[in-house]
Amino acid sequence: MKRGTYVLIIFLIFFVLIIAAFASLFFFDMTRPVSVKPNTYLEIPLSGSLEERPVSGFMLRYFSPGESLSLYDIWMNFNKAKADSRIKGIVLRLGSLGCDWAKINEIRNLVLDFKQSGKKVYAYIQETLDFDKEYYLATACDRVILHPLGSLFINGIGGQIPFLKGALDKLGVEVEVERVEEFKTAYNMFTEKGFTDSHREMMESLYNSLFERYIHAIAKARGKDEDDMRNIINQGLFHAGKAKELSLIDDLLYEDELEELLKDGTKEAHRIGHTQYLKDRAGPSGLDKGKKIALIYGVGPIHTGESIEGQSMGSSTIARWFKNARRNKSIAAVVFRVDSPGGSAVGSDIIGRELVLTKKQKPVIVSMSDMAGSGGYWVAMDAHKIVAHPQTLTGSIGVIFGKFNFAKLYDKLGISAEKLTYGQHADIFSSFRRLTSEERRLMKEQVLWSYDQFVSKVAAGRKMSKEEVDRVGRGRVWTGSQAKELGLIDELGGLNEALKLAKSKAGIPEDASVRIVVWPKKTSFWKAFFQKTQVKMKLIPHSAAEKLARTLQILNKESILALMPLLFATD
Repeated sequence: MKRGTYVLIIFLIFFVLIIAAFASLFFFDMTRPVSVKPNTYLEIPLSGSLEERPVSGFMLRYFSPGESLSLYDIWMNFNKAKADSRIKGIVLRLGSLGCDWAKINEIRNLVLDFKQSGKKVYAYIQETLDFDKEYYLATACDRVILHPLGSLFINGIGGQIPFLKGALDKLGVEVEVERVEEFKTAYNMFTEKGFTDSHREMMESLYNSLFERYIHAIAKARGKDEDDMRNIINQGLFHAGKAKELSLIDDLLYEDELEELLKDGTKEAHRIGHTQYLKDRAGPSGLDKGKKIALIYGVGPIHTGESIEGQSMGSSTIARWFKNARRNKSIAAVVFRVDSPGGSAVGSDIIGRELVLTKKQKPVIVSMSDMAGSGGYWVAMDAHKIVAHPQTLTGSIGVIFGKFNFAKLYDKLGISAEKLTYGQHADIFSSFRRLTSEERRLMKEQVLWSYDQFVSKVAAGRKMSKEEVDRVGRGRVWTGSQAKELGLIDELGGLNEALKLAKSKAGIPEDASVRIVVWPKKTSFWKAFFQKTQVKMKLIPHSAAEKLARTLQILNKESILALMPLLFATD
């Protein structure tokens, strides 16, 4: 046998041993029992990006840097801890959270629900910056604790909404848009230099709704008059002593002093981390046995084809999950969790159709997260019941078509093109020319027809007249609390409320345990290792600019869009 063959065999044996050792360590870590002692506090670090669901693939979970928090995992741990006699309470270590108001409200409701067990929740804050959403969450806790040298920045909500038309004009880039109707502002940042009247009216309505709910909640929680709380917010920045003086917090404690508080007169208080407690199988959650309820996640911009893990909602993927849930006789009901600004009208309708088919056989409840607007509302509108948070951004019933025209930019750069077409409008989507008046008329007809289909489907799903839908439609975005008053959703709440409705519709007693079956499913180590994967080291965009770029990239090949505006100024 040749020397090269020996080297190859040794290399292969060494490689297999390394993989086996790694897999064994992983398997041992996932299966070894978790020790939870009596008088234990669950510690949950709430800072950084907060996603709906952890990415399902092994490679993505364990090799993507800066792994994000998952709202699903937080929800599961709260439910487990509430019923676990070993858990005495919860400590939330609050930092700046990368999410919008609905996800914050979901956790706040979990805190309020957990406290009904008689156990306490403490919010511990070390250093803050632009902290209004997080403070809204903290005020639901039994005690709000700040580091003695910390600061509290609660200065209201809002910010700057960019408009790029001036810059695009200088570059020689034109964005041509046809929409239905005046509130469909998804492309306004490219076509305007500032607010239109309709755009301003909608944005002021949204922010006023968010701000009034925020003021009401924190004033009530801290025992203050709402006008007094507004005056405090207008001051904005508070060092630790001032925050305590104004009763915005309860305690100023170092870490060792927090430890003494948790002991609460006992000899010792134990702690367990959020990730470690997730592995514990002993804690009763009421979500791991009994009849099955499917929990399907639809997250990100909507497009035709397969989903991109953690980034988008592909119609083929979501449709397949609905078919699986529908055909599985052991599944009693479906909860569809939506967090999407919309996207492809066709992709949205494909998903909506599968929801309708599933609804004929078993209950389907939609739970809306931060946003479920335009196409995100389209996929939800036919459910038996729709549940949203008061701060959820939804509605945006409208349709838009947009095209980037780089003709002037190409001219500046000296780039030219020769036209060769067979068909009068063969190059309608070309970036080398503007749409003709005839093409704009054709596109307007298309978006008007798509809008009529959208309105008709909403009217049928929500049992409203087309005229009623058009009045609350026309592309306008509403908060969840506004949407409930307008009949676009049914209930205010989060996953817990959606689950109660699903159990009720399926004839399952409210206090009965159920088993949650989640899509997307987790991928095993060996399956992830041997299958083709598209691991990207920076998987999930977090900043507004990243989200915009990713959304445009995902929707690049789609034509008619049901897309809501990206609200950059949300605090």
